[in-house]
Amino acid sequence: MLIAVFGGLALLATLPPDARGASTTGNAAATLQVGSSGAQVRSLQLRLARLGYLDPAAVDGLFGIRTWHAVIAFQGWSRLDRDGIVGPNTGSALARAGRPSPWSPAPGIEIHVQQQVMLLVADGRAQRAIHVSTGAGGATPLGHFQIYRRETMSWSVPFRVWMPLAQYFVGGYAIHEFGSVPAYPASHGCVRVPDTDSRAVWQFAGNGVRVWTTA
Repeated sequence: MLIAVFGGLALLATLPPDARGASTTGNAAATLQVGSSGAQVRSLQLRLARLGYLDPAAVDGLFGIRTWHAVIAFQGWSRLDRDGIVGPNTGSALARAGRPSPWSPAPGIEIHVQQQVMLLVADGRAQRAIHVSTGAGGATPLGHFQIYRRETMSWSVPFRVWMPLAQYFVGGYAIHEFGSVPAYPASHGCVRVPDTDSRAVWQFAGNGVRVWTTA
């Protein structure tokens, strides 16, 4: 069995199939996924927070949607299957991982489309790594841009949908909060951000902030 140790707490990286979905409040090994709880989940959350994938305020020992998004971001960055489940591969990768490295130390937002991860870069490093969903079929424009307009509640005329905390970076394409942020590109070209992280992205950015997107 492979044990990954995070900050003095042990997180089992192997699991029996019948342990899926089980509570992890005790010392027994289990897969960690939505619905899990206990010390192993807290250890996982602390590790994700140290690496920048999870807001430290979300460390509570409960594997909910915020932890799911953080795991998806880590899996995407690590080029693992994005299933939101911490099994053997994800557990061992977490044990070896470092904080994501941005393309540039310059402050701004980087959208790594292939990995479906947004990096918030400041002080020469990635302060946060956030799961996003970009345009299906490669619809998100690639290149070097900057935020030129911000609206706390923006209405998409062509798609007739509200886009909270929208930050436009080229044409009608924006980084914005959205209710559905799946583990694959699903938008019409905008960059969807989970509502649990959208406020952090909004507060981090501003008019003139660089936005780099690349495949």
